[in-house]
Amino acid sequence: MSMIMAVSFTRYGRLYYLDPGEHSPKVGDKVLVPTDTGPEVAECVWAPQWTSEEVGGLPVCAGIADEEHLARDEGNRRRRAEARSVSKRLIKRHTLPMKVVGVDYLDSDNVYTVYFSAPHRVDFRALVRDLARNLRARVELRQIGPRDEARLQGGIGPCGRDLCCATFLKDFEPVSVRMAKDQDLPVNPLRIAGACGRLMCCLKYEHPLYVEANARMPRLGLKVDTPEGPGTVVGRNVPSDSVTVRLEEGGRRCACPSASVCSPRKQHDAMYGEAAPEARGGPGDPRD
Repeated sequence: MSMIMAVSFTRYGRLYYLDPGEHSPKVGDKVLVPTDTGPEVAECVWAPQWTSEEVGGLPVCAGIADEEHLARDEGNRRRRAEARSVSKRLIKRHTLPMKVVGVDYLDSDNVYTVYFSAPHRVDFRALVRDLARNLRARVELRQIGPRDEARLQGGIGPCGRDLCCATFLKDFEPVSVRMAKDQDLPVNPLRIAGACGRLMCCLKYEHPLYVEANARMPRLGLKVDTPEGPGTVVGRNVPSDSVTVRLEEGGRRCACPSASVCSPRKQHDAMYGEAAPEARGGPGDPRD
């Protein structure tokens, strides 16, 4: 067993997991997180606790943030806010089709990194010179795509929860329209697109389940036998592992577990296996 804790650099932001080491911070405490540019201040959102899984390679918490660290962090926040305001003003002055998404600041090197989005490549050489002159620091501009823009800005997805990319998702995996079709979702951009305008990342999560279910469950149009009589499969519900069958008698529809749909019987037995002898009670059982 090992100890693990979680921190976040912004409220409701992405979680980062640490090894608490010899420290025992409580939820809401400001702690120091080791980074490539030195320790940074983050908020403890998950107090240290034991986990049954062996988790190795986690960075070790550098301790509780003191007044000096908190003052430095607050100063960096003010500088980032100032840089964002100056960037927007100068972008408007240069009439560039750019949108400021986020700003990073390294006080050790006195370097600002301004992240922006644009519909195409932008010549921002004059803008960089003006920014460096106004901020009295070295400035780097980086253009990012729609997915990274949504990650930095955050927001609420169609499910009503915070965006996956802004909370726990680390890498963007390829998502295709085929995944939506396999899950019987309407191929409508308004229904399957996320806040970034691209296909929702969550289409990737359940896709393996649907692929397995499509190979196992009876296909649409198949003649089957149900506890209520024979009929035809007209719908499938993968999350509940059930099928909708239109009965031959009366045309009524019924929903039943896919395991109870056994036509032909040999196909059902091949999928789910015959009843084990133990289930029948074995030789001598009064039910035999």
